[in-house]
Formats: sequence, C-alpha cells, structure tokens
Amino acid sequence: MEGSQNIDWVAEPIIKLNKPFIDGRGKIQNLISLNELQSVVIIESKKDTIRANHYHKTDWHYCYVFSGLINYFSRHVGSEKAPTLTNIKTGDLFFTPNMVEHAMVFPENTVFLTLGGGTRSHEDYEADLVRVKLV
Repeated sequence: MEGSQNIDWVAEPIIKLNKPFIDGRGKIQNLISLNELQSVVIIESKKDTIRANHYHKTDWHYCYVFSGLINYFSRHVGSEKAPTLTNIKTGDLFFTPNMVEHAMVFPENTVFLTLGGGTRSHEDYEADLVRVKLV
C-alpha cells in the first residue's frame, strides 16, 4: 500500500510496501505518494535512547527505517490500555496518525526518515504536540 493521508488509525502501524522496480541500473522502491507532505527529516538515534513520548493534535507522519531497530509503542489518546509494542526493523515503513500517543525506544543505533504532514519549524511542531509518558 502506498501512503494515504486519510487514515485515522491503524491497528498495525507497518505499511506493506509494493514490489520495487528492478532493472540493470538498480532498484526503485516507492514509499508514499502524497500531496500534503510538508516536512522530510532524517533522524539519527543512539542506542538505548527514547524519542517521542507525545502525540500530535493534527500532524501525522510516515517513517522509513534506513538502519537499526525501533521498539514502537502506541495507543489512542485517552486510552487506559497498555500501549501496543511493534518492533520496526531496517526497511520497514510505518505510519503514525494524529491523536495517537507514541514513543520510540532504540535498542541499537538507528537512522530513519520522517515524512510529515506538518512543518517542522520549532514553533509549529511544539504547538501541535502534547507530551505524555508512554515509556
């Protein structure tokens, strides 16, 4: 499935990628095709660190893991249930919609690409997120 900006919630955050185009020159792997993309960010995370522990009021993001591993915790905002753990590995694309609490734990050095619906200016980013303690 190539990306869709109309997803409100997904039980499984990992997106199944279409088969790549391969010829004698190499390979092309389509990740997503969106009209509403406003930010593209490469994030490097060190082993045994945590990122996120927040949710976005309106923003959403797809992430593609270039190298490493992410223990991704998520749940609906306001849920009393324990967060769901998804192990995300090199080559996986995953989606986080708005209003989903999420945290990322890095058991090894990890590099991933984030493609977002909102801008990553400090002011806009901070105004759209709410910090939580998921992990």
